[in-house]
Amino acid sequence: MASSLKNLSEYKDSALNVKGAKIGILISEWNDEITNAMAQGAIDIMIEKGIKEDDLYVKYVPGTYELAYAAQQMSQYKPVNAVICVGCVIQGETRHFDFISQASANAIADVALNNDIPVIFGVLTTDTLEQAQDRAGGKHGNKGIEAGITALKMISMERDMQDEFDDEDWSDFYIEE
Repeated sequence: MASSLKNLSEYKDSALNVKGAKIGILISEWNDEITNAMAQGAIDIMIEKGIKEDDLYVKYVPGTYELAYAAQQMSQYKPVNAVICVGCVIQGETRHFDFISQASANAIADVALNNDIPVIFGVLTTDTLEQAQDRAGGKHGNKGIEAGITALKMISMERDMQDEFDDEDWSDFYIEE
């Protein structure tokens, strides 16, 4: 298994165009030992990369299933450039795990596409608590760091594309009638 060989939170460092960015962080209270560690990883890396603590909006929701609705609300009512959804679903004895994992993943993606804002899927779906701990600051790194970096890279990409669009001479692309 590839994950047994490395820290999964390694990333390529690059210049980020994120000055003044505001980021929402939504944290599931369910499995809070895991989600709080992941959220702290996201917060720490974003502050390290230049985001001001006052520009981070942190809210808690009861569980992973509620992340999408909260992301929808945050994207509509807070001036954020991205939203990070932090959750953890651990396999139990029933199929509840499957329903929550799939529904949450799909709903979070829908929020991103329908609101024109990066909504980052920082949700662990593991078979055991130990696997979750390994990915929330343990031997496989911290998926929260990855979620934070992903949010910053998506904000930067959007800004860079907008700058490129604004700088281009688009007159050659218009068809005169």
